[in-house]
Amino acid sequence: MLKQFLPNEHVKSILDISPEQLSAKGIKGIITDLDNTLVEWDRPFATPQLIKWFEEMEKHNILVTIVSNNNEERVKAFSDPLGIPFIFRARKPFAIAFHKAISQMGIKKEEAVVIGDQLLTDVLGGNRGGFHTILVVPVAQTDGFWTKFNRFAERRILNWFRKKGMLQWED
Repeated sequence: MLKQFLPNEHVKSILDISPEQLSAKGIKGIITDLDNTLVEWDRPFATPQLIKWFEEMEKHNILVTIVSNNNEERVKAFSDPLGIPFIFRARKPFAIAFHKAISQMGIKKEEAVVIGDQLLTDVLGGNRGGFHTILVVPVAQTDGFWTKFNRFAERRILNWFRKKGMLQWED
């Protein structure tokens, strides 16, 4: 049961994921969370480094779709200036939004990766949907109200994975 929470990979930052690495694995599309994965949950726009990362993905023909549990106003305000498609109120960990994203991108799930900062939404949803999952360290040390509850459970699961030698994690 707990293996549903185990990501296929983990990295410190989304910026550590290169288009070359993804292409080598046959990845053609990224399904990424927004808050605390791409930017802090309270930062309205992309950082210059993140904009460059998106440009690199585009240059290598890797599609990106933002899939967020947040509301339309928040996700649209972030995504529209970048021209990145998005799905809001995704209801993660249900996998339906992930399947909708690959359908919109016109790729197979084997050609997609799910990236996020939460085990209970991003990784669980991606794993349940049969996707390759990558867990990133949250970019902010603070969280929105509801995420604080998830973090408590996540810490227990991450500690279990650490003790079993299944995951090395940095907060």
